[in-house]
Amino acid sequence: MAELAFIDKVAERTGVPEDTARLLTEGTLLTLAARISGGEGMDLAEHVPDELRPYLIKPTEPAEAFSYDEFMRRVAERAGVDRPTAERGVAAVLSALHETVGHQEFTDAIAQLPREFGQLVAAPARR
Repeated sequence: MAELAFIDKVAERTGVPEDTARLLTEGTLLTLAARISGGEGMDLAEHVPDELRPYLIKPTEPAEAFSYDEFMRRVAERAGVDRPTAERGVAAVLSALHETVGHQEFTDAIAQLPREFGQLVAAPARR
């Protein structure tokens, strides 16, 4: 899946313009990379479009521990959107990521996140 197709999926699932979907995608992947181990980020990066890889790669291995609320706050701030839009965006990005990287890689990464993410990724992104 090319970067544009990934962004288009996020835009469609979130109900936002393409430029906002791009910011949500970048913000979600950067925040995800901070929250999971460097090795897991590298594993995910191997499966995403080339243009999105830098957002998942970080120079350190340890995961930064922060809550679901802090994750959403960071994404909202990075994308310049409100909390509900950030939440829909994160759900859409994670859904597109799941389709792109495959179930096992996705499950390994999500296992490192707070339990609230299980409910977020189980529910389809809604407008």
